[in-house]
Amino acid sequence: MGRIMAIDYGVKRTGLAVTDPVRIIATALTTVETPTLFQYLKDYCTREEVDLFVVGEAKHMDGTPSESMQYIEPFVAKLKEVFPDKEVARVDERFTSKIAFQTMIDSGLKKKDRRNKGMIDQIAATIMLQDYMRKC
Repeated sequence: MGRIMAIDYGVKRTGLAVTDPVRIIATALTTVETPTLFQYLKDYCTREEVDLFVVGEAKHMDGTPSESMQYIEPFVAKLKEVFPDKEVARVDERFTSKIAFQTMIDSGLKKKDRRNKGMIDQIAATIMLQDYMRKC
């Protein structure tokens, strides 16, 4: 059984999280500059077995797609093209960044450390992955 990787896609940075090989624990992996994302994913998938990508769906409070979807949808299409052997699932990513920031506060990170947007992206990806695992 391969890992599940969650992708919190952003125009500048993308947060990544993965499960362990038996899919019990979700862990923040890294934040990647988006222009280098596909190369990172290819390298990672060569080293580790990944069966499934979980990508967030950016929505407004009323459930309609947000402006970010204009970037996310082409990314998902390319992801399916580059990795045709891997499943792609979608999850609602509303509030994940806010929950991630609150998690940083609750964990006692100093204000200076909480400015690290890359860390927020990683935590948001982890939250998305945990939500996906909880529902499956």
